[in-house]
Amino acid sequence: MLTKEAAQHVIYEIMKLYPDAVPMMRYQNPFQLLMVVILSAQATDISVAKVTDQLFKRYPNPQAVIESSPEEIESYIKTVGLYRNKAKYIYKSSCQLLEKFDGKVPSTRKELQSLTGIGPKSANILLNVAFNQEAFAVDTHVARICKHHKIVEENATPKQIEKRVTEIIPAKYWGRAHQSMISFGKEICTSRNMKCHDYPQLYENLEEVDPTDSIDAV
Repeated sequence: MLTKEAAQHVIYEIMKLYPDAVPMMRYQNPFQLLMVVILSAQATDISVAKVTDQLFKRYPNPQAVIESSPEEIESYIKTVGLYRNKAKYIYKSSCQLLEKFDGKVPSTRKELQSLTGIGPKSANILLNVAFNQEAFAVDTHVARICKHHKIVEENATPKQIEKRVTEIIPAKYWGRAHQSMISFGKEICTSRNMKCHDYPQLYENLEEVDPTDSIDAV
C-alpha cells in the first residue's frame, strides 16, 4: 500500500486529468436526486437518464408517490435494473419523508441513512451534491481505482476506503475527488482493459513525492 503522501499524489493526479468533472445525474431538487440515487444502484447512467423525465413529471414530490403504488412506479422504471426493489424503496422512503421529515429530504447522514434504500454511499452523494456538504462517496469505480493503485489494501471495505481517502486529502477536495475518480474509472481505470499505464505520472517517483507540491496544483 502506498504511503499517505504517494496516495495523495495519485489522487491529485487523477483530479488533474478531470479538473471539470461534475455529477452526471439530472435533477432539480433533493427529492429528485434521492430518486436518482436509488435508481443508480447497479445501473448505468444511461438507463437511469432514460426514465427520469417521465418519473419526475409523475412524481414531483413524496405526496405524489404515496398516492400512487410501488406497482405503478415500476411502470416508469422497468428498464432500470432491479426495478421492482427500487420502486419499493422510492415508495417507502417517500412515506418516511412525510412521516418523519415533513416531506423534505433531510440533510444529515444519520437521517438520510434512516431512509429505505439509502446506504452510506448514497447518503454521501446526497450530502455532497444536494446539500454541498463535505462528504466522499465510495462506489465501484472509486473502490476499483483505490485498490488498483494501492491507495488501500486489496481487501479494503467501502468504509475503510472512505476513511483512508478522507484522511489523505483535505475535506474541501472530497467532492471533486469523487467526481474525478468516477470519470477516471469509466474511461481509464475500467474493469476491463485498463489504460492506467498510459499515464506514467500515476506511477513514477512515488517514493519521492513532496506532499507540498500536488495540493497547490490541483
